[in-house]
Amino acid sequence: MSVTDRFLKYVSFDTKSDEKSRTIPSTEKQKKLGEYLVSELSAIGLSDARMDEYGYVYAYLPASEGVTAPAFGLIAHMDTSPAVSGAGVKPRIVHYEGGDIQLNPDVVIKAADYAGMAEKLIGQDLIVTDGTTLLGADDKAGVAEIIEAMDQLVRHPEIRHGKICVGFTPDEEIGRGPLKFDVAGFGAEYAYTVDGGPVGGVEYENFNAASAKLTVHGVSSHTGAAKGKMKNAIRIASEYVSRLPQEEIPERTSGREGFFHIDAMQGDVTSATMGMIIRDHDLEKFEQKKQLVKQIAEDMNAEYGEGTLEVEVSDTYFNMKEKLSDRMYVVDQAKEAYRLMGIEATSTAIRGGTDGATLSYMGLPCPNISTGGMNCHSIYEMASVQQMETMVEVILKICELAGQRA
Repeated sequence: MSVTDRFLKYVSFDTKSDEKSRTIPSTEKQKKLGEYLVSELSAIGLSDARMDEYGYVYAYLPASEGVTAPAFGLIAHMDTSPAVSGAGVKPRIVHYEGGDIQLNPDVVIKAADYAGMAEKLIGQDLIVTDGTTLLGADDKAGVAEIIEAMDQLVRHPEIRHGKICVGFTPDEEIGRGPLKFDVAGFGAEYAYTVDGGPVGGVEYENFNAASAKLTVHGVSSHTGAAKGKMKNAIRIASEYVSRLPQEEIPERTSGREGFFHIDAMQGDVTSATMGMIIRDHDLEKFEQKKQLVKQIAEDMNAEYGEGTLEVEVSDTYFNMKEKLSDRMYVVDQAKEAYRLMGIEATSTAIRGGTDGATLSYMGLPCPNISTGGMNCHSIYEMASVQQMETMVEVILKICELAGQRA
């Protein structure tokens, strides 16, 4: 079975997570894929393949005889984004020769919308959808690459390696992937999430992230006699938004620039609530942003009356770079694997988060590497057959290099 065959099998499982659910995993259907992966891991010869009550899948490949290198891990997530349907995925393979890709009569992947796509992908075989669902390359491509690499190691014992721990998580797409991950039981000194984009990526920086909830308590009054009495909660909430830095929003930032993002608002004259996310790569600027969110509420309470505005701020995750700065050998090892494959490694600051960010703070240093998937969370999602095959080879190189560590 090839990595492509495995991938096409995995995308037939609907594993969409649900941010409104309070269960772990958030959807029981994720366990269907988990059960299948356990059977596959056992069939190819990995040890102790199992799925726990929360839908996490674990297994390991014992070290080659005589190899005493520290154990390391490979991790991917099984769920797909709730933003787009993942049910009834109908993949097909297109040999790309340039130009647009027609998914169905009404949906087209336009080369002009994806800078450099034509130049970089010409001659590759691309797995695409029929334009009605996402594909699931994020992150079933990573799952397929890990399992294919493990299968090859079992079939080629001449490739010497240390103990390799494998883990597949639910609910990464809703930010809960590491919530019940058993770091101690996993047994690795460090790991990689295989959850990136085009080949060559080694990501070890991500946003510091927080969420905020604003509640405005208003006072209703007849509009004809409202002067000096009414406090319109909707208008006060809107004024709060206007006091935030207007250039520090997702639409106007890039790279390592942080932002404030209002992602929900509802209410009436007497009460209004608003949801916000706060992001910045720089920890000091991140703390300043959180303080500003609180300060604006304090200033407005001085104007409208104490208790008019309430703000709750909660940290979500932090920049994994803080935990990898003294363990850069993990990043360097991945870059060396790319180099040995003749691939230039690139590192960009993730404008988001990964399982690896939280896992790094849980004691498992965990940068992110590529999968060959593109345009995730959309009906335009696709994966390159050749890039998935290359990533299998990169993973094998990492396994070799990890086995040589003292």
